[in-house]
Formats: sequence, structure tokens, C-alpha cells
Amino acid sequence: MDEPELRRYLDRIGVERPAVLDAGVLAALHRAHQLTVPFENLSIHLTEPISLDEGDLLAKIVTRRRGGFCYELNGAFALLLEALGVQVTRVAARVYGGEGKLGPLFDHLALVVRLPGGSRPWLADVGFGSNSTYPLRYDSREDQDDPGGRFALADAADGDVELFKDGEPQYRIERRERHLDDFVPTCWWQQTSPGSHFTLSTICSRLTEDGRISLSGRTLIRTSGGTRTEQRLGADDEVLAAYRDHFGIVLDRVPIVAHPPRKG
Repeated sequence: MDEPELRRYLDRIGVERPAVLDAGVLAALHRAHQLTVPFENLSIHLTEPISLDEGDLLAKIVTRRRGGFCYELNGAFALLLEALGVQVTRVAARVYGGEGKLGPLFDHLALVVRLPGGSRPWLADVGFGSNSTYPLRYDSREDQDDPGGRFALADAADGDVELFKDGEPQYRIERRERHLDDFVPTCWWQQTSPGSHFTLSTICSRLTEDGRISLSGRTLIRTSGGTRTEQRLGADDEVLAAYRDHFGIVLDRVPIVAHPPRKG
């Protein structure tokens, strides 16, 4: 990422270039990213190919002002952090699904980061939907209170690291370093397979100052101060306006679900 791209990325998330990189700056970047860049899978339902190439990630998230899912969001955030001088290790994680079952390796991309000066490691993740607002201390095994909930990391028997939110397992992190190219096959499966939950429905969601706002299908969901409200949207124009007004995403058509769930 060159200097002009870095400036455009910081402008995208509404943050000035920091003079010093410390834990407070990392926290501010992490929160700002989630406030401005939505978690969304709309490309799948607009028949737009998803590329993990560095230039394509920046073009989508920074230039086109879109969001993405974990590979895109954390992939791009890693580039931003590295351009600012942060050491980033890309790690694969297996997400817990129904009945407490783990998904496949490369199901999720997360980041382990170290600030200049050899600071303690942090778990950064701006691509897991409703997750921690701020980075988590990766080497701590104590509870960590966050606006998003109470988080904890624990060592697994096989040497991996488990992430918990409010006592519920979220995903299991593999310790070894990976590269973004390692996630390409699973990224393709996530956007094409009827077995991927990303192909079954549309989602667009971002953090807000006091909660979260999401558009799932034609339902606009607001969570504020622990109170959840839902609003059913009707005509296509209303849906497109919601994408524009709440997420800054300008579309020329409403996404059509790639693989609608079978009834019965």
C-alpha cells in the first residue's frame, strides 16, 4: 500500500494518520473500521466475484466504499496496519456452528498484531460480525470486558486458542502464520456452495455508537442500548435507500439470494 492509498484508507474510516502507534490508536482504528465498513456478503448475491488480491481488496473497500466478509475485511485491515508499521500475523480459525460443532480450517481469518517496540500481542478482528469493539489481549487468559460483551481466550488441548464471548465459544484459532492466498479456496467455497450459510441469505451489518444496525433480506434491525427493533422494508427503492443511508453502499439493484433455503 503506497502513501496515497494509506491516506485514502484512513479517510474511509474517518481517522487521521496517527503520530504514534500505541494500544489506544490500535483500539481507535479497530472501532472506527467497524463503525464505517460493514460486514456484508452482498457480492455473492450480486454475482460479483470476490477477490483477495491486495489491489482488489482496496478497490472494493476504500474506492468503492463497500464492505465484505472476514477474508476481505481482515485482509484489508491487515494491509492498513502494516502500512502504519504494525506487525501482523494472519491466522486461520474454525468457527463454532450449530450444536457446538467446529467448521473447517480457513473458515475464518483473524489477525494477531504487535505494535512497534515489541509490545504484547493483540487479537484484532473487524470481520466477525457482532464481535469485540476493541482488540483483545491475545496473551491474556483473563476475562476481558468490552462494549460487545465479555470475552476470554483459552488454550485448547491441541495447542490452538479458543475465543469465547459471554461464555459461548466463537472460534478456535490456529497458532501458525498463514498467508491470504491460503484462504482463497475456502473463500471460493463460501461464495458458491449451497452448504455455505453466506449463500443462503443476504446480510449487511455495522457497529453504531450505541449498538448495531443490520439489513437482513428486507428486514432492517436496530439494536440500541440493548433494545432490538425490526422494520420490514417493502419496495426495492426502500431497500436500496436503506443500503445507501445506513451503510453508505450505493447499488443499482437489490441483491437476489444465490441459494434460497429449501422449505419443508
